Amino acid sequence: MYFPYFRGRQYELLALKELAQKGLISKYVIPVVEPIKISPTLKNTIQSFEKADLDLAMILNPAVGDFADSDASSLLEIKSDSIIPAVIFNESAEETFISMEKLGMNKNTVLSVLNNQDYVDYFKEIYSDDDPAYVLLPDERRMRRAVKENKVLFEDKFNKQSKNSDYLKCEDEPFSEDHIFFKDEGYKGFGDYSIVGDNYEEGGFSPRAVAIHIVYLSDENELRIHHFVSDSNYDIADVAGKFYEAVTKLLDWYNKGQERQRTNALSTLIDYAQKGYYPGLPTIKKLSIMHHLELINKYLITEVYQDEMLH
Repeated sequence: MYFPYFRGRQYELLALKELAQKGLISKYVIPVVEPIKISPTLKNTIQSFEKADLDLAMILNPAVGDFADSDASSLLEIKSDSIIPAVIFNESAEETFISMEKLGMNKNTVLSVLNNQDYVDYFKEIYSDDDPAYVLLPDERRMRRAVKENKVLFEDKFNKQSKNSDYLKCEDEPFSEDHIFFKDEGYKGFGDYSIVGDNYEEGGFSPRAVAIHIVYLSDENELRIHHFVSDSNYDIADVAGKFYEAVTKLLDWYNKGQERQRTNALSTLIDYAQKGYYPGLPTIKKLSIMHHLELINKYLITEVYQDEMLH
């Protein structure tokens, strides 16, 4: 199973909402959302997952955004059969578990995020007589030893650069092999931060370069990522022109034997290249995320869980 992790930005939520509405992901993809605020888009995304009968994990003690260092109890009030409650093991975890208990929520329904060794002992205390539904954790020995069941290998796979033009230095690079080996290594699933990365920043700015990040499957089924970057990167003028430079490179790449990578989102980007249409930077990010999740979903259905799909 795949657990992509997002911070609840607008374009991320819109990507998830569209994937659910169009039936482009299955029960084998469970997105994890760390909300930065309660917004109509968040509520609409949850409703879309509910209608599609898909699961969506929601962090109840966010560490970034409006809820960081403040009371996030309002998130407990959001009710949906699709929501898997999720808790980051940090300084607010204990208070969150107390609030959940008061509401009659069972700790064995929780998706736990255990990515800080300082909270391993507290995790073992909370789950001394039970197991969480899933535990997202990095490939570190002490954490693996602490978690007995329902482990999910969770690491940032995106090699983020300080500016978009830097991706020109390494246009194609490895992304992950976790989707191939997670079951053999005793994990229930794997997770990452998709093409966004772990780093959280408020707001945005006009870029000197436009980069489109496309994850793809190699001939050996390894995941790689190709960065399609504009060339006229001297100033912030003509962002639409920069996008056309980048998306034209994507079209050329696709036409050279990458038909296997085709998804609904990649088809949309190819259509933009052919028509010379610029959709705006948030839409480009949305489509790159959608492509990644749809591609992984297809791989899981055809290569990992194909026997289940036959029954």
